[in-house]
Amino acid sequence: MNVDMPGHHITDRVIDLGLYLEMALSYHSATGEKVSDYLQEIQGGRLIQSYGCLLALDEATSKVIAYSSNALEMLTSDASHPGITGTHVCSLFAEPGASELEKALGAAKVSPLNLIMLQTKTSNKAFYAFLHSTTSCVLIDFEPVVPEEFPTMASTYTDIQPFSLALKASSKLKSLHCGSIKELCNIVAQQLLELTGYDRVMVNKFHEDGRGDIIAEATSPGLEPYLGMHYPATDIPEASRFLFVMNRVRMVCDSHAKFVQIVADGKTPFEINLCSSLLRAPHSCHLQYMKNMKTTASLTMAVIIMDNTNDEAYSEVELKELTKKNQDNKKLWGLIICHNETPRYAPFSLRCACEFLVQMFAVLVHKELNSEKHRHEKRTLKVLSALSGVLLREASSPGSIINGNPNIMSLVKCDGAAILHGDKVWRRHVAPTNVEIRMIVNWLLDIHRDSGVMSTDSLYDAGYPRALVLDHHAVICGLAAAIVNSNYIVLWFRSHNTATPTATWGGAKHGPSEEDKTNGMGPRSSFKPLLFIEVEKMTKSLPWKDYEMEGIQSLRLVLKETQSILGTKEEEKPRISSFTLAGPESSLSNNKLG
Repeated sequence: MNVDMPGHHITDRVIDLGLYLEMALSYHSATGEKVSDYLQEIQGGRLIQSYGCLLALDEATSKVIAYSSNALEMLTSDASHPGITGTHVCSLFAEPGASELEKALGAAKVSPLNLIMLQTKTSNKAFYAFLHSTTSCVLIDFEPVVPEEFPTMASTYTDIQPFSLALKASSKLKSLHCGSIKELCNIVAQQLLELTGYDRVMVNKFHEDGRGDIIAEATSPGLEPYLGMHYPATDIPEASRFLFVMNRVRMVCDSHAKFVQIVADGKTPFEINLCSSLLRAPHSCHLQYMKNMKTTASLTMAVIIMDNTNDEAYSEVELKELTKKNQDNKKLWGLIICHNETPRYAPFSLRCACEFLVQMFAVLVHKELNSEKHRHEKRTLKVLSALSGVLLREASSPGSIINGNPNIMSLVKCDGAAILHGDKVWRRHVAPTNVEIRMIVNWLLDIHRDSGVMSTDSLYDAGYPRALVLDHHAVICGLAAAIVNSNYIVLWFRSHNTATPTATWGGAKHGPSEEDKTNGMGPRSSFKPLLFIEVEKMTKSLPWKDYEMEGIQSLRLVLKETQSILGTKEEEKPRISSFTLAGPESSLSNNKLG
């Protein structure tokens, strides 16, 4: 994406959802079919928001093959015009914009160029033009520089003013040195509230299971807070998340306005795919969602971080270069959502400034996550070095690495640990009985005998047959394991997630027993706080982080090397002098159960 005009410029991303539909089907056994239908409905939708207009062009000839029903009046100032199907799009606009548009369309592919400013021939109305490639045609969104519905809001900001404000806000973010993602979120929410003028700004962070938490919020006086609310994954379907990665900014000006139909001559052999259109009308499910939240306008921005990238390169490159990195490495960390109780339009320059600020925020979030990872890696290396020394001194007694200080519990955050070595078992803190540990080991070896490392945050979900009994007696539901061999296994245990024994959900949770009484794929009917003890949390622990599993993999390597040392003559023993954490390139298997 081009940082100067993020999310709103001409793009070469061709959206073909065929593969993604297949992914959606496996999203969840109960919701996969609904998500797939949702995607297909979006892909084949024929409605746009009324503040702009749209043309669909034949890719080979640049002639109009379909258009929104308001395009005639907007682009020709003649609502009674017989139609523009078959018209070359450049003939509708004055120079020099027409030539710029023709050049962009004539390129080998629609590529990331600067925004095209156009003026109509008949009325000299000024438009921003946004080009998008689809699998079937080229779409052009036309957004009036001053929309008739929102003349005051459009003229509130000059082209430069929002960027000046965004730069000041980004300076506040960058000056924060407390190492707290929560504080970063609080600042970006407050700055966006001041920058946009919306009633409410929320930072919604996604978890690995798809649910979202409102971890920061800024509001106008008198509004009921949503801070601390939890929302299930079904509130923002996988289809919508996919589209947020493709288009980082989504604006709905007036959810009560009448939307505009796409007109085609009936000869078009395919559906017009509006997934990439900035003007695309909200899905009926989303409109009902907004109505239930008593919200009329929204501005939503995706917080996208780079996943599994070179940390140093990521932190040092300029922001513009950052956006050119491999698209496959993008991860949707969360959303920043602005709500307004009355219709509201965010001018193009303001949206660009907001996304600039959000991209800067995403960079800082990524850096903080990496800092946390590096701090853990440093601790892990120190613990591994200490444990290896203990193993070399007391190699015949594996219990020495569980009873000493540091010990294997120093490696990762856990509530208990155990080692099974031959016919002996060592336990520490919250751990099952010796008999139960042997049953867990037998279960693991039956399922993953050839795997080296595995983890699950729920033995119940992973299929351990005695999970509920284990949880009831030992308060254990999370497990990580390192299998050195079939007679040498190290286990780490986690209790259920007691950090939040009760959860405040926004209305019904959409779980098996709490689902709203709606037909089809619809939103909850209430957003009032609902406080209850989650049954789910009683069978789930905190998830095991990737860098924690890398530390466990590394310990397994040390244990295997120690076993090898025991099998050599004393004078042939190699020395273990240094360690590196086992990463993705390790031959060990890091299977996540459940």
